[in-house]
Order: sequence, then structure tokens, then C-alpha cells
Amino acid sequence: MTGPHPAPAAVVTGLGTCLPETVVTNDDLSRHLDTDHAWIHSRTGIARRHRVSPGTGTGDLAVAAGAAALKSAGRDDCDLVLLATTTPDRRCPATAPTVASRLGLEAAAFDLSAVCSGFVYGLSAAAAMVTAGTCERALVIGADVYSSIVDPTDRTTAVVFGDGAGAVVLERGSRDAPGALLHCELGSDGTGADLITIPPGGDHLTMQGRAVYTRAVTTMTESALSVARGAGWGPDDIDAFVGHQANQRILTSVAKRLGLPAERVVSNIADVGNTAAASIPLALADASAAGRIRQGDRLVLTAFGGGLTWGSAALVWPDTEAVCDVRA
Repeated sequence: MTGPHPAPAAVVTGLGTCLPETVVTNDDLSRHLDTDHAWIHSRTGIARRHRVSPGTGTGDLAVAAGAAALKSAGRDDCDLVLLATTTPDRRCPATAPTVASRLGLEAAAFDLSAVCSGFVYGLSAAAAMVTAGTCERALVIGADVYSSIVDPTDRTTAVVFGDGAGAVVLERGSRDAPGALLHCELGSDGTGADLITIPPGGDHLTMQGRAVYTRAVTTMTESALSVARGAGWGPDDIDAFVGHQANQRILTSVAKRLGLPAERVVSNIADVGNTAAASIPLALADASAAGRIRQGDRLVLTAFGGGLTWGSAALVWPDTEAVCDVRA
């Protein structure tokens, strides 16, 4: 007589990323902005970021990251493609169906807009569909080309954002499997919509940096603690905190409030900047490649972005090797 089966869960089985090959350093920006490397780095932690070439869009990066994630998982098919992005290739239709088609997939596909929280929102939504039986395997992609919506003359935003994409494959499994998403929590506060926005009739993103910093630190800390509790963990049980790579000061402040030492905080913002919905999978890939996260590590992923939106996910890291791509 067999015992009860473990509760179903969505399990991460593949991880892929894509960064444009063009790198823009702080010194490059100082040639046309009233700033320099020291000012940018001291306030953001960013030294360089990647930018797409003319003619390259979000869909191109998403296809490359999605293909890399499927390769990492050893799969060539899935039945759901979810693309988290603020910069779709066109206002209508969604970019995800085209991405699915270019990947040779016959799958349900849709875009999700939650700005910098998009990847965590996408994980939660796709995990719910996988565990409910709506789909067997999901490809969750976070991709953004913020160079298309940032004013290159605005020092507040031009120094912060980069372009990129990251993706994971989710498959149905059990909660005791490595890679299982154990708990997700999401939230929003529309009264702060004007803090990070493209105003009606406008073309460029605007951001109220100081107000965003204060809200981000408080909200990310609370969200991370809440999702850890939901997974049955305390702060000391967190092996790695992977926060949205918005600003190094934010990451440092949240880690301090969580009581986590620096070695448990994943950060790659110096090399890629704020890549919006792509930032967490890009950070995961870098940390995995560097051996900073290993199979069995308990991870908390936390993001905060425009909307205002925020979200966190708790999972145990699988034995997965990221596949990384570079595109012109």
C-alpha cells in the first residue's frame, strides 16, 4: 500500500538568457550627459549596460532567451509561452504568439505587463496554470528593450536601464523535487502609478527616484519575509536572495533589513544595469555560472516595479545549467 502522493508543483527545469552584444559604459554616457562614472556608480552600482542594435526588438531577445531555456531543459516543446514585458514589439497584437511561432511551438501565448515585477508575476501565473493542469510545460520569459522608451538625455533614467531577456521552463512535478516553486505572493498599489510611468501621450519613461527607493526597500523586505514564511522558512534559512536588479543601494538595504550577509545577496547590476522584467533570470544565470547558487539552495526572488507592483517567490534551486546567448 502506497502513501499519499506529494502535492503537485511547478518545477524549474531550464534557464536561458540573452544579452545584446553592444555594451554601453558609464564613460560612454558621460560624453552626452552631465555625469561621470563616479556619479553613476556611487548612486546605482551600475558600470555598464547592454543595448540592442537598430532593428532588434523585444521579440528577438525573447526568442533567443526562450530557445536557450528550452535547450537548458533538454526540451523542444511546451504548451504555454508567457512573455513579461513593458516594451512589446507592437501595441497590438501581443508579442508572445509571434515568439512562440518563431520557436516552432504550437502553444497558448500571451503577454503580461507588470513592469519590473513582470517575471515574478509570470512565474506565479504560469505555475498556477501548470499545477492546475491547464498546461504541462510553460516557457516564462522576461524581456525588455528599455532603450526604446528611455529619454537618452534624461540622467535619471538613461544611466539606469539596459536591454536583455531571460527565461525559465516550468514543468509539473512534486513539491519535494529540486526546482519546485514552493510559494508565491503578489501585490500592487495603484495609488503610486505616477512614480514610474510613461505619462499619457508621452513617449518616454519617467521615474521619481527617491520615492521609488523608499517604497522599494520597505515593500521588498516585507514581501521577501512573507514569502519565506509561506515556504516555512525564516530569514536564516535563505541561502540566496535574488532581488530585482534596480539599484545596488536598494539590494543592500533590503539585505540589511533581512539580516542577510553580502555573500547571500545575488547582484549583477554592475554589468547589466536594470533590465526590468529580465533582471531576475539574468541574475540567476550569472549566479549559477559563478557557483553562487547550487542545487538544493533555498532561494527567495523578490521584485518591485511600476504599477506599483511587487512579488516574491520561494524555491529550491535545481541542478540546472543556464544557456546564455548574445545577439547583435
